[in-house]
Amino acid sequence: MTKKPGDDSFAGKVVVITGAGSGIGRALAVNLAGRGAKLAISDINGADVEATALRCEAMGVEVKVDRLDITEREDVASYAGGVRAHFGTVNQIYNNAGITYYGTVERELFKDMERVLDVNFWGAVNITKAFLPHLIDSGDGHVVTISSLFGLITFPGQSAYNASKFAIRGFTEALRQEMLVAKHPVRVTCVHPGGIKTGVARNATVVDGLDPVSFANTFDKRLALHTPEMAAETITEGVRRHRARVVVGAEAKALDWLVRIAPVGSQRFGAWFSRFFAVAPRPETT
Repeated sequence: MTKKPGDDSFAGKVVVITGAGSGIGRALAVNLAGRGAKLAISDINGADVEATALRCEAMGVEVKVDRLDITEREDVASYAGGVRAHFGTVNQIYNNAGITYYGTVERELFKDMERVLDVNFWGAVNITKAFLPHLIDSGDGHVVTISSLFGLITFPGQSAYNASKFAIRGFTEALRQEMLVAKHPVRVTCVHPGGIKTGVARNATVVDGLDPVSFANTFDKRLALHTPEMAAETITEGVRRHRARVVVGAEAKALDWLVRIAPVGSQRFGAWFSRFFAVAPRPETT
């Protein structure tokens, strides 16, 4: 990513990105480094986010790198203060960190459902709450939250993931309204990526009895249509243009319209499409 002529929207801005160790998070870090931003990047995997930091530092930008578990609220609050102290201000946050889980409501365990909500929803809430005062103080703040195509349309076997992504969509859209009502200098963007080639499926957990490798292979083969770099470019352009909603990928845009036009029909479509997304049983071991 090279800075576009005449575009200084991100130059010198302090940008916070969670889940920056791989996938869209890493691509966002590299993209924003190319646009001249200063970066505070984190991930629960310290080695992965350090690798991202090296790539960005090689582009000549300042990078603060940390291992962070966004579900630990006190740690997140301390982290936000540390970023503010390090850079003196914070302009943008990108709530990107997330996990997925495959299993039907009938069979999934509460602990697995709770883990998805803890990371995808409460993790983003923790980051947003911790950084919001700093974004307001900056006079030029922006909250960017990565929801999902599955924050627009439901899909069998994804009830916990759907719930988390619909929840963060509702939280983000309500936050945008609150910033408008309060006249705070903070813009808010909710992002809905379609099928992106990231490691999220490879790191997914599945209900007992199913094969996680089968789930990952099926996702990569049938749904992973776009590169993280394409997603990052679409997101940053949306942020630059002050978009309230950014939908990434033609398939995501098409399904978004399907939900609007035929909400019940979209549920039937999801049920029909699930036959092409069968997950194999876990192989027996001896």
